Amino acid sequence: MKIVHFSDTHLGFSDLDVLNSNGVNLREGDFYKAFSDIIDAILKIKPDFVLHTGDLFHRASPTNRAITFALEQIDRLNRAKIPLILIAGNHEAPKSKALAPILKIFDSFENVYAAYSQNAEIFEFKDINFYALPHINDEKKLLGELDKIENSLDLNKKRILLMHATVGAYYLMHEFGEWVFPKEREYLFEKFDYVALGHWHGFSGLKKFNNVYYAGSSERTSSNDTRNDKGYVVIDLDKDLKVRHETIKLRKFLKFELDAKNLESEIKQLDLSKIEGAIVEAVLYNLDINLSMEIDNSYIKSHFDRASYVKIKRHLLESKSESYENVEAITLQDYFLEYINTQIEDEKQKKRVIEKARELFSIVETGL
Repeated sequence: MKIVHFSDTHLGFSDLDVLNSNGVNLREGDFYKAFSDIIDAILKIKPDFVLHTGDLFHRASPTNRAITFALEQIDRLNRAKIPLILIAGNHEAPKSKALAPILKIFDSFENVYAAYSQNAEIFEFKDINFYALPHINDEKKLLGELDKIENSLDLNKKRILLMHATVGAYYLMHEFGEWVFPKEREYLFEKFDYVALGHWHGFSGLKKFNNVYYAGSSERTSSNDTRNDKGYVVIDLDKDLKVRHETIKLRKFLKFELDAKNLESEIKQLDLSKIEGAIVEAVLYNLDINLSMEIDNSYIKSHFDRASYVKIKRHLLESKSESYENVEAITLQDYFLEYINTQIEDEKQKKRVIEKARELFSIVETGL
């Protein structure tokens, strides 16, 4: 028995103020391409089942374009008669009863089995059962639905658990509404042949268990995510569990660090042979507030003209005497972090505050 597991495709995600050749937001188009590439791969593999563990869409009310794209792509699996088991994640779960669950659009698909109604679902097949636990807003009810699953296990069949959750503190995404799976319930994992997880954006197997895996996201939702291991998981359940991660090709994210006091010579020494179509982050360091005002962004961007997008970050030298009147010369994030540096003396406390500030700025940047 062969199964493909993928997750966190965030269809409809967009950032960066630039359009692709089709007039679609550049990053939104990247997410569509990643999804269709995975569907292409699935149709070649021809697995017995496909699992998607949440955040199919980036929002609970996606755009018409995102909905149409999802319907077209998932219909390809439906017409190939490959069963797809799908659960709602925290991004697409309605926050109020007045909003209809978006995954309901797949109800008419013969080979799509979607869990989205704030309840656990059990999808039964001849030799295998899928226990699907979607994101549920009420944590008390969520635990009750977990009990429902535990009490319904058929030990005569293969058993797969699907969840969209944080398991262990390492996999926290620091998002609103994310659910942390209770440590005292982790014994349940041993009762399943495979536990398919969504929410964490990197492919990862939990060290304590040899059958619990995050598939990771299909694309990057933040410039802070530098992982290239985006793709899908192939699971073989014939005898012993075998798990293989396959990656897909992504748009390149390139980072260049430049000494602001020697900027011209630094730029001349750059290897720009691989920037075609890439998203570039140019980081200026060794920079004081006066020098920052002298350096024009357009000058830097002109040297990366073959890139699809150039983002410039400025890291200011610490100085308690500098004037910050011209804040437009630096990013708001850099300005705020510099302020923290000058106001907090305790290094441990300073580190905690800076880490939290970066998390919050990342959430604002990605629209999460």
